[in-house]
Amino acid sequence: MPKSKNTFSSWSRRLAQRAVHAGWSWAQRAGSVTAEHPGRFRFGSMGTGTRLAFPLGTIFGEPWIHVGAHCIVGEQVTLTAGLMPGLDLGPEPILRIGDGVVLGRGSHVIADTTVTIGSDCYFGPYVYVTSTNHSYDDPHEPIGKQWPRMEPVRIGPGCWIGTGAVILPGARIGRNVVVAAGAVVRGTVPDHAVVAGAPARVVRRWTPADGWQPPLRTPAPVPIPEGVTPEQLRALSELDEETAARLAELDEKGAARLAELEPEG
Repeated sequence: MPKSKNTFSSWSRRLAQRAVHAGWSWAQRAGSVTAEHPGRFRFGSMGTGTRLAFPLGTIFGEPWIHVGAHCIVGEQVTLTAGLMPGLDLGPEPILRIGDGVVLGRGSHVIADTTVTIGSDCYFGPYVYVTSTNHSYDDPHEPIGKQWPRMEPVRIGPGCWIGTGAVILPGARIGRNVVVAAGAVVRGTVPDHAVVAGAPARVVRRWTPADGWQPPLRTPAPVPIPEGVTPEQLRALSELDEETAARLAELDEKGAARLAELEPEG
């Protein structure tokens, strides 16, 4: 005969699992850092609506870190200013993060000299931004013991930085730039460009005269019209292809008829 199931053991396991999940959710809420609840951290400034998710990554030099409003800093994100904790870095901020920035889980922003991230930038997970690189000038000295090179980094507003990208010292990235996943960026990237590869190179760019070159392969997404409710969207998603095609045809005919009725001039 099969063994009878230990219902008490199963019930107690479910209860313990729920307690662990509830406790972890409480820890995530209580451990997150905001301007109103900074905990032990004393950032140079932090805007309203900004939250650093718990568990935190490595954070030091926070008096020289200025974070804008309505930013989302994911779990295990490292933010550092200076080579090590406890240094006096002077009167000016070292790491500046604009409003509305999203830093994905596990990302690192290492600002040994100035790093500026413009507003409305979105970082995927595990992005690495650094203003410092190892030097290897002396062939007889271990690389880790040689004094590093430092150059400021600037990322313009509105950029999208893909998963696992690396932004090296001296990088100057323009506004509304897409950095592909895994790209390694150094030097200057112009506005409205897409860069990919290691080292990264421009693979697509927009200019007022020529638009996107090479041309985009897919049409731009169509925004949801104002006034459309979630209930209407759910109803549309349930339509079969034939019904949706008929509705689209009726809509096109109605628009054409309306254009005919509009007075000239």
